[in-house]
Amino acid sequence: MTKPQVETYLIGVDLGTSSCKSVVMDSTGSVLGSGAALYPAEDMHSQWEEQDPESLVTATIIAVREAIDSAGVPPDACTGLSVGGALHSLIALDGRDRPLTGVITWADNRAAPQATALRNTHDVNVLYRQTGCPVHSMYPLAKIIWLREERPQIFDKAEWFISSKEYVTLRLTGSRVVDYAIAGASGLLDTHALTWSEQALELADIEPGQLFELTDPLETIGKLNTDFAAAMGVGSTAPLILGSGDAVNSSIGAGAVLEQQVTCMVGSSGALRVISSEPMLDPQERSWCYSIDSQHWLVGGAINNGGLALEWLRDALNQGSAALSRETALSFNELIDWAAQIEPGAQGLLCLPFLTGERSPHWNPNARAVLFGLTLQHDQRHIARAVLEGVCFRLRSVLDVINETIGEPQEVRASGGFTRSRLWLQVAASVLDQEILVPSWGETSSLGAAFWAMLGAGHVSTLEELGGLVEVATSYLPVEKETRIYSQLYAIYEEIYTSLRGAFDKMGALQANFFDTTSG
Repeated sequence: MTKPQVETYLIGVDLGTSSCKSVVMDSTGSVLGSGAALYPAEDMHSQWEEQDPESLVTATIIAVREAIDSAGVPPDACTGLSVGGALHSLIALDGRDRPLTGVITWADNRAAPQATALRNTHDVNVLYRQTGCPVHSMYPLAKIIWLREERPQIFDKAEWFISSKEYVTLRLTGSRVVDYAIAGASGLLDTHALTWSEQALELADIEPGQLFELTDPLETIGKLNTDFAAAMGVGSTAPLILGSGDAVNSSIGAGAVLEQQVTCMVGSSGALRVISSEPMLDPQERSWCYSIDSQHWLVGGAINNGGLALEWLRDALNQGSAALSRETALSFNELIDWAAQIEPGAQGLLCLPFLTGERSPHWNPNARAVLFGLTLQHDQRHIARAVLEGVCFRLRSVLDVINETIGEPQEVRASGGFTRSRLWLQVAASVLDQEILVPSWGETSSLGAAFWAMLGAGHVSTLEELGGLVEVATSYLPVEKETRIYSQLYAIYEEIYTSLRGAFDKMGALQANFFDTTSG
């Protein structure tokens, strides 16, 4: 069948944690084609903690080319491209723009001692009120201090400290710019003044000149390098609109652009987010607040362990079965099918999925994963169910904070890979006791990136207009019987977490001192 001809189109790119995804969209917001490319990794540890920066550039080229080919659109009709990047990443570059480190991702926990030291020696509430970022090892602020203390030979050579998105846009255009969301999620930005925080930079012992220039997300930052444009299948005159970070794009792509709308995202990690017209901070520092532009802020909380927890379970079970071939190895879908065979509550089995510590609302890098309630009646199906439910319990803990600090949402929209699982969506609806609306296009982060290109090209005038372009495909209502069960289990879940806080700290110290927990 011949594809319909379009006069112009826009491209959105999402540099995720484990893969790059791209979408081609026409000027009305209709998706014409998509593409994706994985980042190569030797093992799960390297995938989640430190990645080859150049592999992200290669994946971007492959994903865009695939999207262009699937859409069947001509190279020269592109009127805008935007790249969204994962928050909290860090790369150190030398004076010739050569990476001195890999992409240190949000999941890398090596800066936990530095974050703890900051909390013990400084008034971090003052820092939180200025930056909107609780002190935690995921933030580049702590990562830079870790480099200074643990990798001084790298820190001393570093001319620049940037994110994965900044590296890719630098390679594509030569521009040294950073959007407010990526900067805001570094722990180095004053979220009120939209300037680099003097206090944070002093703690990191770096100069403003070692960071890229703060730039509005609607700015056109340059034209594509001719060779890269040709490899992508895009005309070299296509402008690159700076755009925003993946968390912002996820919400925009889901159509959650108003203050009473919440995005519930489960991908590698998980989050609940609200776009606010003013900075919103929690006196107890349980949530974060990242700037988007001078009129919008992203407020909410994130959990480290979303789909990552399910991936760990899949890989652990596959590694434990040496006889399995690639053709017979367990897949995500099979784990979901196992979970579907078990009634809500997993017969009293609870999972605290803290495989990489935890972020909101407790910000505890020492939190460790727990299976509680195991009996002889439980098997791998119950464990799979408990992991799905445990992730949703973590999201409920974030929703509790949002309800308290911002107000109860009028609408919850789903985003991320879990939108492909009817079971997981239903579990989330019942655990959160909220109707969950599912957009027709599930890859909302790449769609949100394309929306920035649409804004930059002038097809729409305001961020709020974008919500009307997102079609809702289906919704999931909480099931009263399930909600009652989950409410009781959630109370036990919270009690377990609270009672184990001291043990978490002791185990974290023991593992750091006596065991190598940084390798598989």
